[in-house]
Amino acid sequence: MKLIPPQLLKPYIKRGKNDAADAEALCEAMSRPTMRFVPVKTAEQQAALMLVGVRDQLIRNRTRLSNAIRGYAAEFGLTAAKGLAHLVPLLERIRTDESLPALAREMFAIQARDYMQLQATIDEVDAKLMAWHKTDECSRRLAKIPGVGPIGAVLLTMKTPDPQLFPSGRHFAAWIGLTPKDHSTAGKVRLGVITRAGDEGLRSVLVVGATTVIQHIQRSGKTTPWLTELLRRKSPKSAAVALANKTARIAWKMMTTGGSYMPNTGATPKTAPACAVRAGR
Repeated sequence: MKLIPPQLLKPYIKRGKNDAADAEALCEAMSRPTMRFVPVKTAEQQAALMLVGVRDQLIRNRTRLSNAIRGYAAEFGLTAAKGLAHLVPLLERIRTDESLPALAREMFAIQARDYMQLQATIDEVDAKLMAWHKTDECSRRLAKIPGVGPIGAVLLTMKTPDPQLFPSGRHFAAWIGLTPKDHSTAGKVRLGVITRAGDEGLRSVLVVGATTVIQHIQRSGKTTPWLTELLRRKSPKSAAVALANKTARIAWKMMTTGGSYMPNTGATPKTAPACAVRAGR
């Protein structure tokens, strides 16, 4: 059995949407020599991806709840600085504020209880994720890339299909959606914004990690000539996307060769053991 991504099948549907047209398009797409297929995942691989998906859902729920708490508190004139670290002190201030109506304090107490339960569940899932990370050799090596970390390494290992399926690191970065759109015509090269194709969570983690690296570099002043020239020409946000693109290519090279990241050169030796890729998308 082979799986075809829906976006690659759509161009072969001539007109209309029915079973006959879909079947004809499937037969036509299957016959193309350049067609790309999605590897079939095992039950264990799907369970590992479920762990990441549940974590993302819990974090979104925590964000919604924290924003609701801040919004209701602001209506009573109680505010706090940005960041989750300041939310618990805000809830403590609300609990001890006798000037608030009793009904409001009861509602805030319910929200505080839900927030604490949600945070405890996230900590439990994070512990399972870190345990998986520590037992996977490939994930441990990827975490040494600046801006990747354990979460990014786990996502790269879990969500990447066989790295050998990609001819180059640029194809891998394009699969994530970190390459610019091509609007070239009549011999004129016109590149736009990034395609945003592929897995949104994986792309977001790489861009956020690259943003953190740039912020650290700007504070410490320690940078590389490539990044210095990039920041001179581009805004920090555009530079973060470009750095995420480069990070994805380094990760692809490490997964295909089984090498380790070298901070000074970014090279990967070819003598290390092969990387075991756990799951595909």
